[in-house]
Amino acid sequence: MKRSFTAALAVLAVALLAAAAPARAALTVDITEGTVEPLPIAINDFQANSKVGTDITSVITADLKRSGLFAPIDHAAFIQKNLGPDETPRFSDWTVINAQAVVTGRVSPEADGRLRVEFRLWDSLAGQQMDGQQFYTNPENWRRVAHIIADAIYQRITGEKGYFDTRVVFVDETGPKNKRVKRLAIMDQDGANVRYLTKGGDLVLTPRFSPNRQEITYMSFGNAEPRVYLLQIETGQREIVGNFPGMTFSPRFSPDGQKVVMSLQQEGNANIYAMDLRSRATTRLTNTAAIDTSPSYAPDGNRIVFESDRGGRQQLYVMNADGSGQQRISFGDGAYSTPVWSPRGDLIAFTKQTGGLFQIGVMRPDGSGERILTSGFHNEGPTWAPNGRVLMFFRDQAGGGGPHLFSIDLTGRNEMQVPTPDFASDPAWSPLLE
Repeated sequence: MKRSFTAALAVLAVALLAAAAPARAALTVDITEGTVEPLPIAINDFQANSKVGTDITSVITADLKRSGLFAPIDHAAFIQKNLGPDETPRFSDWTVINAQAVVTGRVSPEADGRLRVEFRLWDSLAGQQMDGQQFYTNPENWRRVAHIIADAIYQRITGEKGYFDTRVVFVDETGPKNKRVKRLAIMDQDGANVRYLTKGGDLVLTPRFSPNRQEITYMSFGNAEPRVYLLQIETGQREIVGNFPGMTFSPRFSPDGQKVVMSLQQEGNANIYAMDLRSRATTRLTNTAAIDTSPSYAPDGNRIVFESDRGGRQQLYVMNADGSGQQRISFGDGAYSTPVWSPRGDLIAFTKQTGGLFQIGVMRPDGSGERILTSGFHNEGPTWAPNGRVLMFFRDQAGGGGPHLFSIDLTGRNEMQVPTPDFASDPAWSPLLE
């Protein structure tokens, strides 16, 4: 289903208050270090004459809880009941149950068949409104409106953009382990609205999102020939970038979406190349007898991180976008692979294999500050949420039958499985939708 979305935003009564600083300050701590205590928040059921009100409330609640930064309060604890967006909360009733923020809302049908969805966000400690917006949309887009509202709440309280109004493309896997059917699939970041982009006739690998368009690149093996495709998500239009025998990893886009960087294998070794998508001209960036692969651009496009075994085992290296200035940045025990530069530019995520375990971790671009977020039998393939605060990856468990998707925040505390219809691997997170 094409995700067309018609929404008009109107500010109801936005009040950005200095008195709201205590609630905001609790979440402006850098969550890449240490731990953050989740903010208690009361999310009232959105008033409506149908089930859509509680459905929207449930999605907002799940989004905020899954971020690890919010602790939604059980409705059974509410003292003030049936609170709507036209009422000012009795703030003493909310502070006594430790609700530092209060959300109210309503869903109303319009004469033209659309829905009007409105919400208000209140700072119960300061006793003032923090945000208020309304949206007009087609009824089938109610779930997306819920994600947009969750993003607005997240941003107003933390000071950073949310990541809930996004999608994830992944490889859907069905069938026995020795004869898996692999299809490209796409879903909302919470696992809803799954649809399939390929039919499963050819093996598909390593889908990657464009950083600024609803477009993906992926690798497909048809008749044992590896080909790289570009696929427009909304139209289904597909074009071949090229035939690259021996390619080891699918390309990744440059930040402006005009190039891809990839690894090509020739005469037993693999090197990094950049391709201009308009001219199809390729430029060789590395020239070694080793295996250089898994390249990923920095968000400013000036540097590339990649993995190489030129030192005897897989390690992470950084170079300038023209291939100059190559230097190693990983020096820990074990082998490092699948590096991905954060959209914020401050961290590089990676897979690390050591002591018989596969770990997902992050480090700064100079190699300092390495931190392992999760460890297990087989974890691999991290991908960043567009705000650079959450990672998704896939995990095979010993005897588990197949891979599943998981998300984890940068504190490493908030790890959750992402629901998918079947086994799933190799996720790639979209930019925020528009």
